[in-house]
Amino acid sequence: MNFKTPTNTALYSIEEAIKAYRKLSQHNISQIVPNITVDQALILLILENNDKTQTEVADMVFKDYASMTRIVKLMVSKDYLIKIVDNQDKRKAKLEITKNGKTILEKLKPMIQRNREVALNNVSHEELEQMYKTLNKITQNCKSKK
Repeated sequence: MNFKTPTNTALYSIEEAIKAYRKLSQHNISQIVPNITVDQALILLILENNDKTQTEVADMVFKDYASMTRIVKLMVSKDYLIKIVDNQDKRKAKLEITKNGKTILEKLKPMIQRNREVALNNVSHEELEQMYKTLNKITQNCKSKK
């Protein structure tokens, strides 16, 4: 296939879909909790059932460590998280959701589910399976060529 511009590529379409979903999500999440970002909500979701360090969460949400540090500092100041520094290795920090953070997460879960349903409306199970396989191939191709 001959592409004339970057905006006509599959990778551009992937980025466009991600940005559209994040915009939809932020708009709807802000209706429930006005002062939380999509990234902050994602961090709460990841930490809800996972015992992860700040570095591990940063990798999972595709944030560099400096950005993650700023996000965590803000989430601590908003009383969403508690940061517990490792006694043996001061560079490591464990993150825990506060009671307030858990309350916010419970408020957001129905909206997050609706956002997913809206985004995946009219997408069949087979299409999703094929998309996962294709995206995984793209990811593996990129990782193997560093």
